[in-house]
Amino acid sequence: MRTDKKEKLATLRHWRIRKKISGTKERPRMSVRFSNQHIMVQFIDDVARVTLASTSTRGKKAQAEAKLAANVAGAKKLGALAAQIAKDKGIIRVVFDRSAARYHGKVKALADAAREGGLQF
Repeated sequence: MRTDKKEKLATLRHWRIRKKISGTKERPRMSVRFSNQHIMVQFIDDVARVTLASTSTRGKKAQAEAKLAANVAGAKKLGALAAQIAKDKGIIRVVFDRSAARYHGKVKALADAAREGGLQF
């Protein structure tokens, strides 16, 4: 469980990132969220306030391929799957939103796999 200080720092990190980035229809925001057991990825148009596409380790496509967990290996596979789903919807360029997570480990693995899958950010 997070302590009050860690929770406050995570909240500040999240808002510091979100005030700088925003998604549009041409270049949606690729929002990544990690829990202890799952990973969620959404492609969001902040102007129209709609989610254009999404996937997670709980989704049918991800579970059909393999049992994915919230670790580096699961992040790599989900990053490639997210890139494929985005390309199917016509999304190539995105703005990467790591939320309050630091850019290393699972976050970096997911981002690298998405780039290898054809997304540009």
